[in-house]
Amino acid sequence: MSVFPVILSGGSGTRLWPLSRRHYPKQLLNLTGGEYTMLQETMLRVSHLDNPIVVCNEDHRFMVAEQCQYIGMKPEAIILEPLARNTAPAIALAAFKACSKCEDAIIAVFPADHVISNQESFEQSLNTAIEAASSGELITFGIVPNSPETGYGYIKANKLQSSELEVLSVESFVEKPDLETAQAYLASGDYFWNSGMFVFKASAYLAALQELSPDIYQACEKSMSLASEDLDFTRVDKDCFAASPENSIDYAIMEKASNVNVVPLDANWNDVGSWSSLWDIAEKDEDQNAHIGDVISIGSKSTLVHNSDKLVATIGLEDIVIVDTKDALLVAHKDLVQNVKDIVGKLKARKRSEPDIHREVHRPWGCYDSIDNGQRYQVKRITVKPGASLSLQMHHHRAEHWVVVSGTAIVQIGEQEQMVSENQSVYIPIGEKHRLTNPGKLPLELIEVQSGSYLGEDDIVRFEDVFGRQ
Repeated sequence: MSVFPVILSGGSGTRLWPLSRRHYPKQLLNLTGGEYTMLQETMLRVSHLDNPIVVCNEDHRFMVAEQCQYIGMKPEAIILEPLARNTAPAIALAAFKACSKCEDAIIAVFPADHVISNQESFEQSLNTAIEAASSGELITFGIVPNSPETGYGYIKANKLQSSELEVLSVESFVEKPDLETAQAYLASGDYFWNSGMFVFKASAYLAALQELSPDIYQACEKSMSLASEDLDFTRVDKDCFAASPENSIDYAIMEKASNVNVVPLDANWNDVGSWSSLWDIAEKDEDQNAHIGDVISIGSKSTLVHNSDKLVATIGLEDIVIVDTKDALLVAHKDLVQNVKDIVGKLKARKRSEPDIHREVHRPWGCYDSIDNGQRYQVKRITVKPGASLSLQMHHHRAEHWVVVSGTAIVQIGEQEQMVSENQSVYIPIGEKHRLTNPGKLPLELIEVQSGSYLGEDDIVRFEDVFGRQ
C-alpha cells in the first residue's frame, strides 16, 4: 500500500509580515532559528512514508525544489497552482496524481507551515489514521485542546471513552467560538481544534468530491488531464483550473460527507498563525523573552524579538513583538498581532512592494539585494550559485556595470564571452544582449550598478533561459 504525504505549500502567511511575504511566505522561512524551514520540517516529519507530493504556488517553484534538494528529498511530484483556489482543489490535484501512481493510494495531507514537536505521538496518530483510511473513511486530525482558544475552528466528536488513541465519529464542525463558548468546549471534553490535516484514500476523496462538489472535481480532473511536465514540475492547465470554485476542504467535503472520522492528536501542535504563536513555541529566557537574532534586553518581559542582520536592544518592554528585516520594522503589542494583516492591506492599497517581496530577492540562479537606489540609478549585490547561469537577456532602458567581488564569472556581451575575475569589471550598454555565468565551485559575488531612465524588473527581454522562464 502506497501512502503519499501531500504537502500544501500555497499560503502567503500575511499575519507573519514583515518576515513572510507573498513571494517568500512563511513555510519557506526558518522562523524558529533552527536548521530547517517549516516546509523542510514538514517533509522530514513524514519522510518514513512514500515520496511526497507537493502542491505550491507557481512563483515559489524553484525555492520549493531547492529546499527539497537541500534535505535530500525527491518529491513524487511538485504540482504548480497557477492561481489560488483554496484547499479542496489543491488536494484534488494531488489526489489525481496519487491515483495515477497507485490506484489504491492513501494520501496524508499536511499544510507546510505547522509545527509538531512530539514526533512519536504524531506517528502513533498518523498510523491510526492510515489504518482507518484504508477502509474508505475520510479522516481528519483533531488537536487535543489545552486552552480555550478562540482562533481555531473546532470539531465535535463522540465523547472520548479513554485516554488511548482511537477513531471517533465526527458530529459537527464548529466555527471559531467566543471565549465563553471555547471554555465550555474545553470543559466538555467533546471538542478538538480543527487542525487542517487529513488522511484518506485518494480515490475516496475524489469520489466524495465528485458527489458533493462536482464543479471542483470536473475542473481539477480536466486541468490534470491537460497537465504538462516542466523540469521537475507538473503544470496544470490554467484555464481549466481557474474554472474551479474556490473552496476549502471543510466546506466542500468534510462538513457534508457521512463517512468522516477524527483521530485525536496530542503532539505539541502549533499552526504558527501569528507572532504570538511563534512566541508560544520559541525557547525563552527566565523573563519569558524569546530572542531570535542578535538581541540585548534589560528589564523586558514576555517579548518576542526576531531580527536578521543588526543588533536590537530593548529596555523595559513587556508583551511586545519586534520583527526587523532589511526594509521593514514591525513593533506591536502581543495581544494585537492578529491585526498585522491590516497593515499588509494598507500597504497593498498604497501599491507598495513590501507585502510581496523582500529587499533581498531569490531567483533560481541565486539572489540579489537592492542595497541602494536613487533617481536614474540602482545598486545591487548579486550572488550566483556555483554552476548557475542567468538568462540571455537585454534591457531597453538601462545600462549595467558589473564589478566582481568574489569568484570568477563568464560574461557574454553580444556574441563575445570573457572571463572576469575579482576586482575586474565590465560594462553592458543599453540594448545589448548579455548573460552572466558562474563556472566555479564557490558562489559568485558581484556588485551591479544600473543606470537609465527606467530600472524596473519588468525591463527584461529573455532570449534563452535554462529555467524555462519567459
